[in-house]
Amino acid sequence: MSAPAAGHLRGFLRSLREHGLDVPVTRQRDFLRALAAVPPRDPRHLYWIARATLTGTVTDARVFDPVFAHWFGSAPPPVRLTEPDDAGEPDAGTEPGGGAPPDLVATAGTGHRASWSEVDRKPAFAATTPDQHQLLARLRHAVPAAVPTIRSRRRRPARRGDRLDVRRVHRDAWRTGGEVVRLRWRRPPRRQRPVLVLIDVSGSMRRHSADYLRLAHTVVHTCARAEVFTFGTTLTHVTPALRAREVDTALAALAAVVRDSGGGTRIGPSLLALLDNARHLGLARDALVLVLSDGLERGDPTALATAVRRLALLGHRLVWWSPLAADPDYRPLTRGMAAVVPHVHALAGVTDLVTAHDQLTRGASWR
Repeated sequence: MSAPAAGHLRGFLRSLREHGLDVPVTRQRDFLRALAAVPPRDPRHLYWIARATLTGTVTDARVFDPVFAHWFGSAPPPVRLTEPDDAGEPDAGTEPGGGAPPDLVATAGTGHRASWSEVDRKPAFAATTPDQHQLLARLRHAVPAAVPTIRSRRRRPARRGDRLDVRRVHRDAWRTGGEVVRLRWRRPPRRQRPVLVLIDVSGSMRRHSADYLRLAHTVVHTCARAEVFTFGTTLTHVTPALRAREVDTALAALAAVVRDSGGGTRIGPSLLALLDNARHLGLARDALVLVLSDGLERGDPTALATAVRRLALLGHRLVWWSPLAADPDYRPLTRGMAAVVPHVHALAGVTDLVTAHDQLTRGASWR
């Protein structure tokens, strides 16, 4: 496919998103694959290919129709998968309103085909609202209190303890002529357990991913040892991006890191990739593991069940937050959730920052 044709399609898909039609990567991929498999015979045929692959509801169609007319309304020629007649023809039709570019073709012998990998898959997160900032401020107080603690191996001076602080007793005795007037003690203090947050950014979670990442930003900034990963089709370490002080700055930095947002779901392989990495494996040991996902795994759930079982054994506690579980009638009956529920210590329904705060203030699911 020539550069003008690819640019025209990218512009069309970008325009759909700008007009409020959320087109996940999976639909964009299906659209481009359909163009390669069934070349449109005419503009009407192109319309129905795009309509069938890029929309899912009547509301989507209302947004889709004027955008399609804006980009392809001037009787575009059909998309061809043949050798162009003139390789040097001008780049006409790359702007909206001019119809499809006349060279919307895949040149024979070049190996280039319509590919979903050319689609811009950078996530775009809306700015944090004042109400959300207030909720984040409340979460900054709720998160540290909800994280379970562990007794440290190092002992510190304390008013009461289980071991005598011989050094301090000896130092005080020098001030009193060798007389021991007061005993000094040491004891191991309590400290937070490590926190490992795993966030699903696939297409089915796009309504909740932004708030989940805002919560993760709060966890990173309020917990001494916290690590965050996202997964859709691949596993991505996002803790460095979340260390930015401002939450919107952190979300903007994630756009350059998270490349599978709004795409497919491969929960099991992604979690196994975490466990197969020796450096990442240590992050789960004795940690509070928090998984934010609807658990809608595609394919065989065996890998998902294996990964969750290993995480539950490695960590101190495995908590699963799902937006679907917020419904009182929800039952984990899908193959993926049915496979992981036996290994999960707590399953709760969290859809946004409000429900996350409610769960944290209860404290039951994290302890």
